[in-house]
Amino acid sequence: MNLLNIENVSKAYSEKELFNDISFGINEGDKIGLIGINGTGKSTLLKIITGEVPADSGRVIKGNDVRVEYLSQNLYFNKDATILEQVFEGNSEIMSTIRKYNEAIENPDTPNEEIIKLSHKMDIKNAWDLESEAKTILTELGITNFKAKVGNLSGGQKKRIALASALIKSSDLLILDEPTNHLDNDSIDWLEGYLNNRKGSLLMITHDRYFLDRVVNKIVELDNGNIYEYKGNYNYFLEKKIEREDLEASRERKRERLYNQELKWIRTGAKARTTKQKARIQRFEKLKEEKISTSNEKIDISVGSRRLGKKVIEIKNISKSYGNKKIIEDFSYTVLRDDRVGIIGPNGVGKSTLINIITGRVTPDKGTVDIGETVKVGIFSQGTYYIDDSLRAIEYIKKGAEYIPTADGDKITASQMMEKFLFPGDLQWTYISKLSGGEKRRLHLLRVLMEAPNVLLDEPTNDLDIETLTILEDYLENFKGAVISVSHDRYFLDKMTEKIFLFEGEGKIAQHTGNYTAFKDNENKRIDTLFEKKKNKLEGSKKDHSKENKNNKKSLKLSYNEQREYDEIDDIILNLEEKIEDIEEKIASTTSDYIVLQELLEKKKELECQLDEKMQRWIYLNELVEKIEEEKNN
Repeated sequence: MNLLNIENVSKAYSEKELFNDISFGINEGDKIGLIGINGTGKSTLLKIITGEVPADSGRVIKGNDVRVEYLSQNLYFNKDATILEQVFEGNSEIMSTIRKYNEAIENPDTPNEEIIKLSHKMDIKNAWDLESEAKTILTELGITNFKAKVGNLSGGQKKRIALASALIKSSDLLILDEPTNHLDNDSIDWLEGYLNNRKGSLLMITHDRYFLDRVVNKIVELDNGNIYEYKGNYNYFLEKKIEREDLEASRERKRERLYNQELKWIRTGAKARTTKQKARIQRFEKLKEEKISTSNEKIDISVGSRRLGKKVIEIKNISKSYGNKKIIEDFSYTVLRDDRVGIIGPNGVGKSTLINIITGRVTPDKGTVDIGETVKVGIFSQGTYYIDDSLRAIEYIKKGAEYIPTADGDKITASQMMEKFLFPGDLQWTYISKLSGGEKRRLHLLRVLMEAPNVLLDEPTNDLDIETLTILEDYLENFKGAVISVSHDRYFLDKMTEKIFLFEGEGKIAQHTGNYTAFKDNENKRIDTLFEKKKNKLEGSKKDHSKENKNNKKSLKLSYNEQREYDEIDDIILNLEEKIEDIEEKIASTTSDYIVLQELLEKKKELECQLDEKMQRWIYLNELVEKIEEEKNN
């Protein structure tokens, strides 16, 4: 069933045409990824579809009963509202009922009769399930204090609240603008599964290529003001786009050959004296206007870099805390000249703090960071750079360098480099205030590279379009220097990294060799092995288990405390698992009292931490027993 049609829509701002006479439809079951270079008008197109922005021409036709829910980049928040109140913002009757009920139970002066009345209304509307789902989604997105005021939250936390609000509202078409921004890797994994299982159609903008591959069944590309549709995921799109570009390039070569032939004839001074000659001149003019804009103009990053000496960066025993919260505890690492390091972990755990300590923007409580004399650091960060909006784009770039050396020893001007970064002549002289957020990010990336660094740091993947990301990855493959990146882009981490630093919490940073997929595979294998050992251990009968312990007591040379722990740990693990199961049952049955629910979630988290600790001890003790038995047998 067709849900919505975009027919012959055009939009321009001043002299910049975003798209011209585009058309496509959205059907039931479609999960569409809208992609394109930053600044081409993707977000504007979503706003036209939702009615926030009018089109210059054309129309959007939506079925009368089609419900649309939209997650925008520009969000409105009531700073005095609690998180739950913000999530349940909306004009629908069910949202109004939930808000009134929560307000009633928060107010100690509310009569019991009013609470009973509202509770009955919650039953009729099945609002308990919706409230429970909202709390579950918020928890999965890393939001657990439902009573916190929105005005006290970070921008990333607000974006996650808005995402939760969009997800819980029933709709036939869910429209999401960059839903994975501000999410860590675990939250992105969860969101993938949620959207795959969700009923209803989906239209979203995202630059997360793994996300596109695993969620969407259709790609809509906005390129040079035109729309191209591909019925498949991201990998299918890559194959078909190459075929399309090859075909367009072939057609353009034929057009150019014919155009040059006709141009020679025109230059002979031909006049439209006959009908035949008049038609030929008209054909020439048509050929001139029909120039096909091929996609051969790619970002080509071939910038040279400064020589890097033997000593790069030495991090020695650094620690950092904020109040009672440990961010980094006794961390050491020596950065090598060709290092490719990806830093991952939950939001707010301290990843950017490590980068800031390395660059000197934050001072560690303990330890030192020693940077080599030849090191020129390029910092491409999300929120710490500043661009003067009153400057023209080329003026900002020239402040970095008028020209730069390329990798092959030549020189390239700032203007030429901007063209390679898809800033044509007219856009180069545009005021930065008129650029899109993504174009500003691309401009900042160019500025960083223009200064020819030999160490690149921080978050290079946020807000960059797929084409820029792809060429940046190719550039990093040949970059003669170290790269240390905080990123949630799993595709980028797979292509770029050779080491992973995992922030585990409580100041601990674990180091893993390999890219992101290798890290995840090893983690999954470790967890599978851990639980397989536990399962095999607990499958034995109580009788055999007691007999085994009795025999082991005679032969094992464990300390008294270790022996006692070894004897008891299986029962302790079983007891913890039973407690977790009991709490999960209580969570499932607790829908009306979110204060109790919050307490249950916190207790479950605490028990899971205890279980993980006991499982680690279980592995250690059993490996120790196996080692002692081997020595005894030998």
